[in-house]
Amino acid sequence: MKIIELLTKKSQDNFGNRSPVIAFLGDSVTQGCFEIYRDGELLRTVFDSANGYAERTKKVLSMMYPETSLSIINAGINGGSAVNGALRLDRDVLCHDPDLVVVCFGLNDCNDDGVSAASYKQSLKEIFSRVHAAGKEVVFMTPNMMNTYVGHTVTDDYAKQLGAMFADRQNNGYFDSFIEAAREAAREEQVPICDCYRLWKSMNEQGVDTTALLSNGLNHPTREMHDLFAWELVKTLLLN
Repeated sequence: MKIIELLTKKSQDNFGNRSPVIAFLGDSVTQGCFEIYRDGELLRTVFDSANGYAERTKKVLSMMYPETSLSIINAGINGGSAVNGALRLDRDVLCHDPDLVVVCFGLNDCNDDGVSAASYKQSLKEIFSRVHAAGKEVVFMTPNMMNTYVGHTVTDDYAKQLGAMFADRQNNGYFDSFIEAAREAAREEQVPICDCYRLWKSMNEQGVDTTALLSNGLNHPTREMHDLFAWELVKTLLLN
């Protein structure tokens, strides 16, 4: 991908080239949300963007190209979806003139009863086409799995209700249908796919307790699992 060419050129002539810019457009996982806790009437999340996959991707690329400066724009928002991602694309992403846009939605889309797999797909296609129209590269990153059961770490009553719904939609194939719709959108718009969901599914099928890899027991991967996203994304950039 061109982003790799830009990193190479920057490392060869640091003064003669601008720093490449990668923007990440997504939801709470992109933003860097982890554990949840009760604060009176509110269920809040721990924000720790320094340990999210956007920053971890920067660390990997900086290790590979140590003489190159790289700028990261984290446009992940807790509760974000493809629909509102399309609405804020110009404001939060394209205004920064990124060289590459990494898009990751699906977790909130599939749990919004007002959103179908078809409408989710259409919102993603809109994002992809507008990024391409702006002359930028784009990669679609599939999200992680949700919980497959409600574990003992989920103690809040409302979180338990969410966990039961998430587990049902994860286990009955409903979330899978959204992921396949997203893959179709990417293929139709000729967008490379960084298929992290495939890896999570493979782990689950091989006996890994993927729910134990979620920091909130629901849908936020642990800090360590963000390395999977970072390395898989770098591999995608190198091979496309």
